[in-house]
Formats: sequence, structure tokens, C-alpha cells
Amino acid sequence: GLGGMNAFVLDSLRGLRETLQFGRAAERSRELDERMDELARAEARLKGRGALAMSLTNGLVLALDVAMVLASGALCLSGAIAPDGALVATAALMSSFGPVIAVANLGSTLQQTLASGGRVLELLDERPQTEEVDDGADLGTFSGAAVRRVDFSYGGYPVLDDVSLRIEPGSVVHLSGRSGSGKSTLCKLLMRFWDATRGVVEVSGTDVRRANTASLRETQGYMTQETHLFAGTIGENILLAKPSASPEELAEACRKAALSGLIERLPRGLDTPVGELGETLSGGERQRIGLARVFLHDAPFVLLDEPTSNLDSLNEAAVLRALSEGRGDKTVVLVSHRASTAAIADVEYTVDRGRLG
Repeated sequence: GLGGMNAFVLDSLRGLRETLQFGRAAERSRELDERMDELARAEARLKGRGALAMSLTNGLVLALDVAMVLASGALCLSGAIAPDGALVATAALMSSFGPVIAVANLGSTLQQTLASGGRVLELLDERPQTEEVDDGADLGTFSGAAVRRVDFSYGGYPVLDDVSLRIEPGSVVHLSGRSGSGKSTLCKLLMRFWDATRGVVEVSGTDVRRANTASLRETQGYMTQETHLFAGTIGENILLAKPSASPEELAEACRKAALSGLIERLPRGLDTPVGELGETLSGGERQRIGLARVFLHDAPFVLLDEPTSNLDSLNEAAVLRALSEGRGDKTVVLVSHRASTAAIADVEYTVDRGRLG
């Protein structure tokens, strides 16, 4: 329907460069035409049915009006009723059709509204992967994290198998391994985006399933290699992590994320709009904005999933140096396939086929 068409158009606009690059513009355009034709045919069928129903309704109303006029005229001529009674009865019948017809036509005019409402209700019926906890334990001072004999499967596919790991407070832990080995999954279990199939995940000695979600989020900072930017300015996107931050705190977070040079080059600095979906910025610049958010959030337990994957060697060195020098007593988990990342780590683990080595 119309919802599917809107989703297809938005998807086509987001992937426009890839479509042009691989010469699929004509094919994509043809598919769009086919979808538009199908939608037009469906609308034509609906309008035809609506027009037929309206014609039958109007014809029936006209026939009943004529019948009422003839009947009241005959009764009036025979003396059964007075002329004023005949007039009132006829007027009452004719005026009663308007509201009834309006209600009858309501279904056809509200088809799109009802379809949209159905999609909204389906979205509201979606259940989160993990329910938020607000009656559990507050974590307090961070005292390390642990994964104890954890198994995890997603969609029936095993991702982690009997993984155990202890993260000491104040340490920098490097998780390496091939793509798809389960490194990112381990971080998401620590964040409790998912719950382990078997085993226990603990932060500050508390099972994350029994920790208050708000307290868990305050304790942890998390960043992936794909940083989402909202419509607005660079400053507004960074302040998402801490809206009450002072200008000095914001500037310090930008410095640690090796973002100061970019901001100084921009005519409007932090007030520069990022553009829709961040298209005006490179992948490395978006990633550094994500890092600035993490630094501004200032959580004691930081999980960074490929934090330098889109950065060149110079910017990577600057970010790693900032992580090493500016982390203070923070505990950092670095997920990266780059050997250079391991230079600042205290301990390194390798994840291979869901197992920790």
C-alpha cells in the first residue's frame, strides 16, 4: 500500500549513490513505476467501489424521496392527513438521509487513516528485547564487570559458547577477532541490549538483569562504528550525551575525540548543521562525534566497538592517545580488529567462533 511505497522511496533516496554506482538506476526506476502503477490500480478499484456505493445510495435516497412525496400527496388529497402534517413528515424524512449517508461514507474516506493507524498499533505492540528494570538495584561505584559461562543464540543461531571474562576496574581490555566472531555481541550483553541464553553477566557485582536500567546506563558509555546523527547542529548532536554540559566540558570532549581541528575549520563551528542523516560529514567525522559523546557522558565503564575503523592513522593515533591519557580511572573495553588499538590495552582477548581465547 501507500506505506510500502513511502518506505521504498525513502530506501531509494538513501541508497541513491550505490544505485548510480552499480548502474541500477533504470531498474530501480522501473520498479518504482511498477509500484506506482499497482498503487494507482488499487486506488482506482477502491474509488470505483466507493463511487458505485455512493451512486446506489443516492439513487435509493432519491427513490424514497419521490415515494414519500407521492404518498404524502395521496394521503393529503384523500383527507387522511392535513397539508402541514404531510409537509413536516416529508421534510423530516428528507433531512434524515444526510447524517446517515455521511456515516455510511465514513469508511471509504478513512481508509488511509485506518491503514496508518493499523501500522502505528503494530509498532506499539512491539515488545523490547529486554524489559527496563526500575525496581532493582542501583550499581553505585563501578567495581568491575564479569561474564560467567555465558551462552548466547540469536534467531536459533549460536553466537557465544561458554564465555567467561573478568574486567578489572581501571583496566583497558582489547577484544580482537574476525568479523562475526561475537565481539560486538559481548558488548551488547554487557549493555543488556540482549539477555544471555545461559550464564550471568555482571556489572559492579550485580546481575544486569536485576540492575536498574537507568543506573546501568549512567555507569556505561557505549559507541559503535556507525554513529547516528540527528537533524541539528554538531554541538546539539554531541550534547545528546549530556544536555547540561558547560561549553568548557563540550570543548574538552571535542579535543579528546580529535574533533577540535574540524570544528575550527568550519565557519559556524559547533553551530554547523550536520545535514539530513549526517550526509554532509565523512564517516570518520561522524565517528569522532560519537567519540565526543562518549567522552562527554563521562561514564566509568566505556565500551567502544571499532571506535577508529573510519579514521586514518593520524586521527586514530590522536584518539588512542586521548583515550590513554584522558581516561583517568575509567575502565575501557576496546573491540577492534586493528593491531594498533592493542597498544594501549592492558590485556587482550581473542574471540573466535563464539569462544574466548
